Amino acid sequence: MKMAISSNKGLGFILITNRKICEAKLADIISQAIDGGVETVQLREKDLSSVELYVLASEIREITREKGANLIINDRVDIALAVDADGVHLGWKSLGIGLVRKMIGHDKLIGFSAHNLQEAKKAEDSGADYVTISPIFDTVYKDYFVEPLGTEKIGKIKEEIDIPVIALGGINENNVNGVLENGAYGIAVISAILQSEDPRQSANRLYKEIKGNESKSEKKILTGREDAAIN
Repeated sequence: MKMAISSNKGLGFILITNRKICEAKLADIISQAIDGGVETVQLREKDLSSVELYVLASEIREITREKGANLIINDRVDIALAVDADGVHLGWKSLGIGLVRKMIGHDKLIGFSAHNLQEAKKAEDSGADYVTISPIFDTVYKDYFVEPLGTEKIGKIKEEIDIPVIALGGINENNVNGVLENGAYGIAVISAILQSEDPRQSANRLYKEIKGNESKSEKKILTGREDAAIN
């Protein structure tokens, strides 16, 4: 299945927002995080009014456009269109993927929050460009109850679908390697950056892990050897 845009660029490292846990201004943290390597910002502020969300989204859109990062709006297709975001992220309570595609066209991304293989497959069949799989690890920053999936489920889901699988939930500098080594196309984080005393540095450390894993994968493909990653 082809993606709506010509490249997966930006899906390797996603920052999902939650301004309620930030000690500094959200826009400032986002700016620093992008400087550190974040490629896509998913604006997820469910409690804001339409006007408040539009104002915040407009501010974040300016930052992401200036710094060359993607902006994905959680659920709100109208806000995404209003600020010319790069896409929309949907969940099981959202409008259907097919309907949203008609609204935003084929040059925008549609992501979907999945918690198991069945949901991931359904999202792909419906036309999603990527799925987030969560929670990989236990985390308090969720509005649903699902047992942690663990890293092994990432590879199993990846084997069954063709669109990128983005791992989410409790991912940080200490466990990101296991996530990537089990086949995640990319990672999405919240508190690992939003609650960091140095968002740029924290983002950069995660970014280096992502790029390091990409290099290992490329060596494996070129040599056909599992041990190429450590040689």
